[in-house]
Amino acid sequence: MKENLYNRANYLALFTIFYNVVEGLVSVWFGASDETLALFGFGVDSFIEVISAVGVWHMLRRIKANGGETRDDFERMALRITGFAFYLLSLGLVLTAVINILLQHKPETTVSGVLISLFSISFMWYLIRQKTSVGNLLNSPAILADAACSRACLYLSSVLMITSVGYEVTGIKSLDAIGAMLIAWFSYREGKESLDKAKGISCSCCCSGKK
Repeated sequence: MKENLYNRANYLALFTIFYNVVEGLVSVWFGASDETLALFGFGVDSFIEVISAVGVWHMLRRIKANGGETRDDFERMALRITGFAFYLLSLGLVLTAVINILLQHKPETTVSGVLISLFSISFMWYLIRQKTSVGNLLNSPAILADAACSRACLYLSSVLMITSVGYEVTGIKSLDAIGAMLIAWFSYREGKESLDKAKGISCSCCCSGKK
């Protein structure tokens, strides 16, 4: 029973990696083609999430092998890379959004953003439910934390959908830039959380080394 649950958690982690890669490629492509900064930033965010998801997948393999939720240098490195990447993305999105507002730039269309965000919301909702279910059954803080990451992605998708629909309905030029800034804010929060987790792992490693 327990092994089946860990296999299910492993499947969910791999599915998250695969989905984020596809979502990132599609979002960056259409974001660049339609000149919508919010969608482009959303796509880059998806690629960064892949790094974090690989760290989670690696950790799940260790949990299954060792029978305990131990963490190692690989996960710490993945979290640190993820954190700094999110910070860089946040800075780039804010600067570009400000420039777009000053230049009164507007996207060609945000229809692709609406469609991609709807797909993303559907998949994230599925992942949140599945990961939460498995995490509760295994009483696993690691899997429940992964579910919380998927929840953050759901919020990002919602921001993209609202701003994309808003632009199509109203034609307000600055909505795309505002959406990009909101994605930058969420990315900053995710970056801070990743670096805080990496520090926690570092502290745990130091403490265990002293025993």
